[in-house]
Amino acid sequence: MARGAQRQNGARTRTRGRPRQDNDGIIPVLARTVREVESEVQRGRVLPSIRTKFQVVGLLMREERARVKADEAQSVTRRAEELKRLDGIATILATTAARDTSLLGLLADDAAISDHARSLRRELLRAAGMQVPEEPARTREPAEPTAAEQRQVVPRSVVSRRLANPFLEPDYSAAAKLAVKPRRLAGWELIDPLLKSFEGGGELSCKDLPEPVTTRGAGGLELMPHQGRLVAAAAAGHRTFLLADEPGLGKTAQALLAAQAAGAYPLLVVVPNVVKMNWAREATLWTPRHPATVVHGDGETIDGFADIIIVNYEVLDRHVGWLGELGLRGMVVDEAHYIKNPKSQRSRNVLQLSERIRTRTANPLLMALTGTPLVNDIEDFTAIWQFLGWVDETKPVGELMAALEELGLTPADRGFSAAARAAVIDRGIVRRRKVDVATDLPSRRVSDVPVEIDDEAGRSIRAAEQSLAGRLLARYERVLQARTAGGVVEGVDHVLVRQVAAWERANKTTKKSEDNVFTMMRRIGQAKASPAADYAAQLARSAGKVVFFAKHIDVMDTAEATLAKRGIRYASIRGDQTASVRQKHIDAFTNDPDVAVVVCSLTAAGVGINLQVASNLVLAELSWTHAEQTQAIDRVHRIGQDEPVTAWRIIAAQTLDTRIAELIDNKAGLAARALDGADQEISDSSDVHIEALVTLLEGALEERISRQAS
Repeated sequence: MARGAQRQNGARTRTRGRPRQDNDGIIPVLARTVREVESEVQRGRVLPSIRTKFQVVGLLMREERARVKADEAQSVTRRAEELKRLDGIATILATTAARDTSLLGLLADDAAISDHARSLRRELLRAAGMQVPEEPARTREPAEPTAAEQRQVVPRSVVSRRLANPFLEPDYSAAAKLAVKPRRLAGWELIDPLLKSFEGGGELSCKDLPEPVTTRGAGGLELMPHQGRLVAAAAAGHRTFLLADEPGLGKTAQALLAAQAAGAYPLLVVVPNVVKMNWAREATLWTPRHPATVVHGDGETIDGFADIIIVNYEVLDRHVGWLGELGLRGMVVDEAHYIKNPKSQRSRNVLQLSERIRTRTANPLLMALTGTPLVNDIEDFTAIWQFLGWVDETKPVGELMAALEELGLTPADRGFSAAARAAVIDRGIVRRRKVDVATDLPSRRVSDVPVEIDDEAGRSIRAAEQSLAGRLLARYERVLQARTAGGVVEGVDHVLVRQVAAWERANKTTKKSEDNVFTMMRRIGQAKASPAADYAAQLARSAGKVVFFAKHIDVMDTAEATLAKRGIRYASIRGDQTASVRQKHIDAFTNDPDVAVVVCSLTAAGVGINLQVASNLVLAELSWTHAEQTQAIDRVHRIGQDEPVTAWRIIAAQTLDTRIAELIDNKAGLAARALDGADQEISDSSDVHIEALVTLLEGALEERISRQAS
């Protein structure tokens, strides 16, 4: 048998008849082909056909190298000569890939091999004089759905929306408009120089923004000047923003109003679970004419016709299918540093949706919101830039690529770094610090952060509220039945409601197994402990030191365990500490830059200490009086504080917590109007207790009346 034994994979044999020459076989064919690839890449013409040639040459070179090493029939000299020639081909491949690093992925073990690549492989083997058996026709079986695809759902209300508008057509004009062929920068590695241009520091990275067109949002709320400038930029036509303002500068409002200015509806908002309900609340306040819906679980309760769809990262994988087909005209990603790892599932979901929007919609609004765009290193920028459509996996694209070409510089030229950095910033990086816009901010403010308690703890809390409401209702009905004079009040007897609430507040004989208003609030505090600590950890990473306040020891214990799990160092101020231990913890928080959070008892640390090294605090549990809350905030907001202070009050949505927060705020608002800020009202905490009980009883009565009417 001629020296044409079966080659690797049993796919080819050598033609019989003539001795092997240096210009015979596969090596000369590979050498000619790789030179063609090298020449095209040098000219910046990395077409799909060139990428296929690069991949096939690489694969055949590997096969030939393995065959030569295993061919013991050849002399040692001959094998060495052929391996040397193959090394030359490998060198050309390497230098070519250095010009366009995306080519390297084609040689990965898991790289897909297209039908075109298989066909080209057979052509090159035949050109080398090899006999290549025809591949049998392959029947393509339906691919098994992946685990992620199996989890995907389509809510019924979304089906209704599709049926209401079945002729929604994508707009592909954006893709053609943004296609930019590199000229001067063809073949240059650009992502790394762009990232490094931000390492040197310099001026604050903030795009020039126009003066605000209006100082009010659609909901009638007053805008701060820095907020109005970003909204004005969106109104003027800018459509991509990395909004990196420090926490507390109103990024949520800016995003909602920018979407309204751009007409970017339907708008998708992807957020951490802890702030999902807060986004819905802010949307109601700032853009009340555009209904918002929140996706929970499989989304069966959403409004499929809403303008704003709010979904958390954890359930996004179930909804990427229908969201990609909805005709979205805008997308906001809150806490965008969550997608810093482009290989994570949540990042892939976000990037998949972003790409689909950009290819199907002309000029979509894309906004990445984060006070901490960089968590680990400068590479954290890349996934965010990719979401915004400024870069793809290997190079700048669209308007950014065009702007870099217009510079007339390459990474080897002096001045490229500063000019490239400015070009990236001009694409829409907006960064403002509290100290720079302090005149635009109130000196102190309280911002509510609603969280959902929807696990076993949430069910237990709602059951306990129903039980307490049922006990109040039973007492109310007993009193009505016992009345013999004074007549009967139609509907709800609000005077009696307050009497029942007062009796319950004063009742000292409630069974230990029954919940009262105090145990209810403690249950809610326990359920909020972990998400509140998560929020404190997020603030610590983005804005520096954070003060965490709680009323109960078990809430503090849970918070500290959560912070430890997140790798956050903390100090602790409790009522059972000696004075020296307490001061040691205060000093650690004040002086040690690595101690990011201090977990404080509201009663033990609410007065008498100075924690002004921080400008952010988290109120994990509600106070019963506005004065107690203010005392806690004043541990941070005091003489010597250089930065505006924000108190983040964690509220358990759809529980008694929400009503109590409103009651505390109403007390403060009344005092401010009545006394013009000269004095503070010292609210009686029993008033809040009674009002909370009134809320429960009136809700139970209204529900009963509604059932009777139906």
